[in-house]
Amino acid sequence: MKKIEKIRIIPLGGLNEIGKNLTLVECGKDIIALDCGMSFPDDDMPGIDYVIPDMQYIVKNKDRFRAIFITHGHEDHIGAIPYLLKQINVPIYGTKMTLGIIYNKLKEFGLENTAELIEVPAGATVELDCLDVEFIHVNHSIADAVAIALHTPRGVILDMGDFKIDSTPIQGDMIDLARLGELGKEGVTCLLMESTNVERPGYAMSEEKVHGSLENIFRKASEQRIIVATFASNVHRVQSIIDTASKFGRKVAVSGRSMITVLEVASQLGYMNIPENVLIDIDMVNVLPPEKVVIITTGSQGEPMSALYRMAYSDHKVVEINNHDLVIISATAIPGNEKMVNKVVNELYRSGAEVVNDAISEVHVSGHACQEELKQIFALTKPKYFIPVHGEYRHLKKHSRLAMSMGIPENNIIVGDIGDIIEITDEKIEIVGTVPAGRILVDGLGVGDVGNIVLRDRMHLSQDGLIIAVAIVDDETRYLTTEPEIISRGFVYTKENEELYNALKQITEDTVLKEANRGHSADWEYSAKTALKDTLTKYVYEQTKRKPMILPVIKTIY
Repeated sequence: MKKIEKIRIIPLGGLNEIGKNLTLVECGKDIIALDCGMSFPDDDMPGIDYVIPDMQYIVKNKDRFRAIFITHGHEDHIGAIPYLLKQINVPIYGTKMTLGIIYNKLKEFGLENTAELIEVPAGATVELDCLDVEFIHVNHSIADAVAIALHTPRGVILDMGDFKIDSTPIQGDMIDLARLGELGKEGVTCLLMESTNVERPGYAMSEEKVHGSLENIFRKASEQRIIVATFASNVHRVQSIIDTASKFGRKVAVSGRSMITVLEVASQLGYMNIPENVLIDIDMVNVLPPEKVVIITTGSQGEPMSALYRMAYSDHKVVEINNHDLVIISATAIPGNEKMVNKVVNELYRSGAEVVNDAISEVHVSGHACQEELKQIFALTKPKYFIPVHGEYRHLKKHSRLAMSMGIPENNIIVGDIGDIIEITDEKIEIVGTVPAGRILVDGLGVGDVGNIVLRDRMHLSQDGLIIAVAIVDDETRYLTTEPEIISRGFVYTKENEELYNALKQITEDTVLKEANRGHSADWEYSAKTALKDTLTKYVYEQTKRKPMILPVIKTIY
């Protein structure tokens, strides 16, 4: 292994925010990425579909960029991969299930034939020029999740990815604590560990707990149709639902494109074992007796146009909610989604359904480590340096305090931000500079073409509406050829506010005539538009205390 004096860690996402996880590691001339995820838009991003990291630093250094290593297949860790591959094509390393999900995502972008996907099982190591990359099995709410240990000239850098310690997982082995302990004995230079559940004391419950709760609910709901909404990627949960349905003699139908896709991928790759004659087409659910049916669906986060959302609002092509339905929401609302989830739950109740969620029964457990599990990793790995990741600022600060309580000196902990260049040497860890970082907004096919100004306009329109004032002027006489036209959207209803609209027309006519007859300046239209916008804005605010967007349109006829 080459002699390298320093290693640099550059987070481009996942710090002071939830999602869009992307961390770069620079070793000599080589750069690799750990994960490449997206996040969902906030309330102040109307019309935006996804948010991805600013990856211009990678593109500018594409000659040094070697590979992407993925910890697991959740969107906040893989969602930005297609957008990066459109600019730079490098190998992607991941476990079988993770690559299966990535392959289906790349198909949507037409990139499946050009991408180089390299399977790495947990326990294996990939050798690169400057460092070796080891995959270590962990438990999470998706199959085939791993932590990644980078064996560098400056020691081991361990990224735990998303994980929890589950001693009774539904499927597969428990987290490889033995290997983590071995790394601790050998010496871990720097630990990167998720902060999602750092505020929660104790341990995350085992997935086995949910299995028991589902059985109890199925037993009591012997005369009801059961609809279960959960994350499509939670293969263990879906398997548990199918097994429980089979045990109670029910058929299972699946609704939601992502749910169908993941089910197909997981079954093909051997991560799910579906009993024969249990799955039925969604079109068959109304043919069988309700008490013999279970529907597994997407929409646990209340996403508009998801399958559960359409069911709740009587817009689903097959499923109509009624008072014989029991709806289980087997997920916890992601921060920011609470209102959407509550909205869907209210509609389900209005349709007559009974709703069960985590607040009522133990139908969901977190896939993220709580305080005692985080402490256990500290104790096993004994890191010299620590960087808390995957969380908002309060999470990162609380995680740093937890690390100090485990004996890590404060000077050896970096609470950073995206774009920071964190440099590690034998003597110290410190922030030595920054690179460009931020968020890129994806709106339909547009990537990055919506910025703060456009978002501000969208927010303005959504709050106060729009008024368009149209005036047509004869260039020779400088008089209006017709009465001004006032068009509004999202402001006030025209027919109920004729007096206001007539006043706006008069102001438009007076202002345009005044500016048109100030002289024969060639740019009178510009001054007229400016004056009209200012005058209408002032008048509308005086009359309504609102500030709609004003668009003056002045057309000259020659």
